[in-house]
Amino acid sequence: MPIGIVYAASAYVLWGLFPLYFSHLAAVPATEVLVHRIVWSLLFVLALLAWRRHWGWLGAALRQPRVLGAFAVSALLLSCNWLTYIWAIANGHVIDASLGYFITPLVNVLLGYSVLHERPRRLQWAALALATLGVIWLTALTGQLPWIALVLAGSFGAYGLLRKIAPLGALEGLTLETLLLAAPALVALALWWGRGPASFPAPELSTNLLLIGVGPLTAVPLLLFAAGARRISMTTLGLLQYIGPSIQFALGVWLFNEPFGGQRLAGFGLIWAALLLYSADGWRSARRAVPAAA
Repeated sequence: MPIGIVYAASAYVLWGLFPLYFSHLAAVPATEVLVHRIVWSLLFVLALLAWRRHWGWLGAALRQPRVLGAFAVSALLLSCNWLTYIWAIANGHVIDASLGYFITPLVNVLLGYSVLHERPRRLQWAALALATLGVIWLTALTGQLPWIALVLAGSFGAYGLLRKIAPLGALEGLTLETLLLAAPALVALALWWGRGPASFPAPELSTNLLLIGVGPLTAVPLLLFAAGARRISMTTLGLLQYIGPSIQFALGVWLFNEPFGGQRLAGFGLIWAALLLYSADGWRSARRAVPAAA
């Protein structure tokens, strides 16, 4: 098996298993978990940079206001995504979180059309239409928009768009993003220090270790993904991306026993059909491009 597929698939498997980790932090407020995720991620990537002696890019990035502005926006989007995901897992919405990452590829198509002026193909338009019907169905079923899924998909899609055009790689970009978020995170960490049994440092060693562990937990799959993305085609990467939400969905249904009745299944079915169309279109497009490239 090509090493690029191993790297990318490993990243998606780890992302899919995230609910197992974050569910153990359900007693800690989501905002506190977010603060720890920022602080310990920053310390982890700084340690990696020190080990690699890779600092030359940082000074240049800090002297470019446009780069700082772009990464300030991407950092806010990332923190919004992280906070929503942490809250969803802690409050029994693993299936809703998985839905967000199922529809993220379709949000990417929509953002490409509206922001980058890309022209979606017919099957991509059909996929967007089916996904929209699925969202409408789920909204009618519950009486409210599936906001968790939409916030996760929208924030991660917009984040991906910004990172697509950003001049920094995965490690450098995450370092700059967490560096920009570090000041308010450290202030919040100081204010919340030891204020209750669920705050850091908590009476239970396991809670403290879990909070510290969110740093490497965040960085490792991101670096695996970056390593894999450089080695395999976008079509292969696009097919692998469903590993994560599929694992999350399975955990939500069979481990966390979240309700998933027949009517809700119909809404998800429309979105899964949309993803099949989207994947088939990407596969067909890639096959057509091979002879042309040859």
